[in-house]
Amino acid sequence: MYTDGEASYRGIARRLQLRHEPVNLVASRRHASEALPAVHQVASLLKRWLAGTLHDGQSAEHLAYYLDEYTFRFNRRRSRSRGLLWFRLVQQAVNTDPHPLAVLTTTSSGHGS
Repeated sequence: MYTDGEASYRGIARRLQLRHEPVNLVASRRHASEALPAVHQVASLLKRWLAGTLHDGQSAEHLAYYLDEYTFRFNRRRSRSRGLLWFRLVQQAVNTDPHPLAVLTTTSSGHGS
């Protein structure tokens, strides 16, 4: 896994048992978009999405769901067919087990009533 050396990536790589190779962007004197084009774009969009949408209130327990939603949005951000977006969203909703409100509020990390 190639990253820009952000400290939080080390823990993620360790947990997922990935080989982590940070690229020191300052030492390389190259722009991040040049040194790590895809990584830089995806990581910066993910960080912006987490901060803007979830207001930095994400939890490790729901990380898989956050990443699924982010992937869905990222892969369709330039789609020319909004109808297809809606179709895929409904298709994913139908393929997901129901989550009653009582279950969501009792298993959330202090964000429910």
